[in-house]
Amino acid sequence: MISLLNNYNNRSFVIVYADDILLIAQSFSELQKLLSACENELQLLDIVINIKKSCCLRIDPRCDVSCANISSQDCRLLSWVSELRYLGVFIVRSRVFKFSLVYAKRSFHRAVNSLFGKLLNLASDVVILELVSAKCFPVLLYGLECCQLNKADLQSLDFSSNRLFMKLFRTGSIDVVQECHSYFGIELPSCLIKKRQDKFLSRFNSVDNVFCRYCCKL
Repeated sequence: MISLLNNYNNRSFVIVYADDILLIAQSFSELQKLLSACENELQLLDIVINIKKSCCLRIDPRCDVSCANISSQDCRLLSWVSELRYLGVFIVRSRVFKFSLVYAKRSFHRAVNSLFGKLLNLASDVVILELVSAKCFPVLLYGLECCQLNKADLQSLDFSSNRLFMKLFRTGSIDVVQECHSYFGIELPSCLIKKRQDKFLSRFNSVDNVFCRYCCKL
């Protein structure tokens, strides 16, 4: 895939993970050319892009303006969407690069409610919190160490954790919730994300790869 970028500027990217491909271009015309080049490369591997599962999303100050059509080589149009999912992370149409936490929090609350519905009156608080840490928090935090989250995003994630403690210990006091966090050794999502980011960067900073080292310095 790297070879097809030789004829493009340094603001065009092809990100590939297994069978998931993300194309990033600065303009509609560059995106159309990049898609065509990608299709040509895949044809050499006897692979065809599934247009029904493909879409386009715009991120720039004029993101709400109608966009030019992007089509495949067989003239099928790709739809423009307000959000897309890539590797489990939801990217939304916006003036700047932005992620949506709605689905992560919804899945987290669904997992917590399912666990509470079966164990709330049967298991101890310690057991429930251990299960929440092992099974529910990974649902909430999946992939977020790679995302650029602002202060409001982190506060929103922490609020989800605080609400869990309020429900479990039947309290509306944030002071009590903070004491429970400290007593049971359960860290807030914002702290967990920071630790994951530090671990990720420290691991790739030691890799003998110029690209990885450059990313760690950003």
